[in-house]
Amino acid sequence: MTKQDRAVRTRLALIRSAAAQFEAHGYVRAGLARISAGAGVSSGALHFHFADKAAVAEAVEDAAARALREAAVRGHVGDGCALQRLVDVTHHVARLLCADVVVRAGLRLNVEGAAGRVRDLRREWRECVQGLLAEAERRGELAAGVTPQRTSAVVLAATTGIEVLAREDHEWLARPSLTDLWQLLLPCLAAPRLAGVVDPAGSGPAESGPESGPAGSALAESGPMGGQAVGGQPVEGQPAGSDPLGRGPVVRDGQAEAGRAGLALR
Repeated sequence: MTKQDRAVRTRLALIRSAAAQFEAHGYVRAGLARISAGAGVSSGALHFHFADKAAVAEAVEDAAARALREAAVRGHVGDGCALQRLVDVTHHVARLLCADVVVRAGLRLNVEGAAGRVRDLRREWRECVQGLLAEAERRGELAAGVTPQRTSAVVLAATTGIEVLAREDHEWLARPSLTDLWQLLLPCLAAPRLAGVVDPAGSGPAESGPESGPAGSALAESGPMGGQAVGGQPVEGQPAGSDPLGRGPVVRDGQAEAGRAGLALR
């Protein structure tokens, strides 16, 4: 292994260890000593990569932001039903939250403003939802009298509420929670021609549950790190996760499939 490879591995290990500390304790209580110990490196190695705790927090938040933006972009890709893509992207974000501590910690840091708040991930999520609903309106997918503005407020309030509840109980991130939400909302939102067509359980494949595997590309850098997923990257001894978006039709016939995993934005 080259010196550069070792440096990449160390940086990824530090980011993941920091994410675990930030998620468990918050920014203020997370300590650099625990972060370096969790990564299996010395304090000197940590300071080689990061000047201080704020720099570590910014790296975690940046990684989470990249993963969430990628999910949002994928929601806008394709010519299929925009409402189905909105349902799918909420399930995909849920799987990111379930599987990737870096994404969860990055969102918590962003809400706390720990890394200087150079970005607003909640605003970006709002723009994603509004964009897909505006597309649904142009395609004639919304019921009469339903507007993107009013609908986006409901969707944002519901997904954010489930996300907040999930901080104390991860069962709120289970796929049935989000499926139940969409089963209630879709009959009110969707045009009659889409009744029974948009799947509230999402058109992507089910996954086995929280922490079951990689969740997406949360880190720009990739590489093996002791058989764990780092920021959602596939690594040694662990199969790469499948992509629930951006392949094939996003609309299918059939009723919701209850009892599978996914939801919300934290």
